[in-house]
Amino acid sequence: MSTIPNVSLSYRDAGVDIDAGDALVEAIKPFCKRTMREGVLGGIGGFGGLFEISKKYKEPVLVSGTDGVGTKLKLGFALNRHDTVGIDLVAMSVNDILVQGAEPLFFLDYFACGKLDVATATDVIKGVAKGCEIAGCALLGGETAEMPSMYPPGEYDLAGFAVGAVEKSEIIDGSKIVPGDVVLGLASSGIHSNGYSLVRKILEVAKPDLDADFHGRPLSDVLMAPTRIYVKPVLALMQNMQLKGLVHITGGGLVENVPRVLQPHLVAELRKDAWSMPPLFSWLQEQGGVAEAEMHRVFNCGIGMCVVVAEEDADDAMAQLQASGETVYRIGQIRSRNGDEAQTQVM
Repeated sequence: MSTIPNVSLSYRDAGVDIDAGDALVEAIKPFCKRTMREGVLGGIGGFGGLFEISKKYKEPVLVSGTDGVGTKLKLGFALNRHDTVGIDLVAMSVNDILVQGAEPLFFLDYFACGKLDVATATDVIKGVAKGCEIAGCALLGGETAEMPSMYPPGEYDLAGFAVGAVEKSEIIDGSKIVPGDVVLGLASSGIHSNGYSLVRKILEVAKPDLDADFHGRPLSDVLMAPTRIYVKPVLALMQNMQLKGLVHITGGGLVENVPRVLQPHLVAELRKDAWSMPPLFSWLQEQGGVAEAEMHRVFNCGIGMCVVVAEEDADDAMAQLQASGETVYRIGQIRSRNGDEAQTQVM
C-alpha cells in the first residue's frame, strides 16, 4: 500500500514558474503596444485576439502562413544572441503571405522552453514586436509554454503565424505570367532563415573565429543578420502597377521556389551575372566545398524576393523599389519551356 508523502508540492516544484510567466507578460506589453494598428479590438492577455477587417475590402480573402526560425536558433544559442530571431520569425510568415498579394494584419507567436528566463524571452519577443512594426501588422497575442525536461537548459523553440487580407480580384497567383515578362530580384540581408543546418556544418568544419572582422563587421553579426521584411515596399508597388508574380526565396533557394508561381509551360531563365553573390555566400561555398547547384538549391544567394512584371513595367518597378530603399536587380526573363526541362534555369 502506498503512503501519502508528508510534503506540499507546488507547480514551481515541478519546474513551472507562474510568476515568471506573469513577469514576461508585463515586460513585453510596451513592445506589443507599439504594433497596434487599425482593426485591433482589445489588447494582449485575453484568451484570443480580436481583429476587425477593414471595410476598404469589398471581397476580402484571408491569407495565412506559419513558420519557425529553424536551426538558426542553435547558432543564436551558441552566440547568446536572442534579440533578432524574433524578426526572423515574423519575416518568414509575412513574406510568405505577401506573395499572394496580402497585406499582413496580425501575427501570433509561440515560445516554448524548459525553464523560462524572463530576460531572454523578453529579448525574443522584443524582436517579434520589431518585426511586426516593420511589416505593419499587429502582434495580437501569443503563447509562452514552460515545459520542464522538454528542452535542454538555455534553449527554446519559436513558431508563429501571420494572417493577412487581399481583395479577391487582386490575388497574385502567377496565372497572368507570360513569355517575355521580367524577373526582378530584391536583395536579401544575408542567409535569412534557411540553410542553417548546412551553415552550422560548414562552421564545424572550418572552425572560424566568429568575432573576426568579415568585410567590416564581425562574422557572427553577418551570420545572424535578421531576415529582410519586404512588405511595405512591395505593397506600395502593388498600388501603382500589376505584379504578375511574387516569390519568397526560402528553403529550396531560387531553383525550387520560382517554379511555384509558374504555369507548367513556362521557364524562368535567370542570369547569375546579373547580381553579385554577397561575400558570405562565397565564403560558405569555399569553406564547405559546396557545389554551385547545391548553393542555388539551399540558399537565397543574395536574392530574397523575386517580382515578376511585364517588360514595359520593369524599369518603373525597379525605380519605385529603389526609392523605397530596396536593392533591385533585373535578374531574368520568362520564356516558353522546352520539353520537361527544369522551370528555373540559372545561366
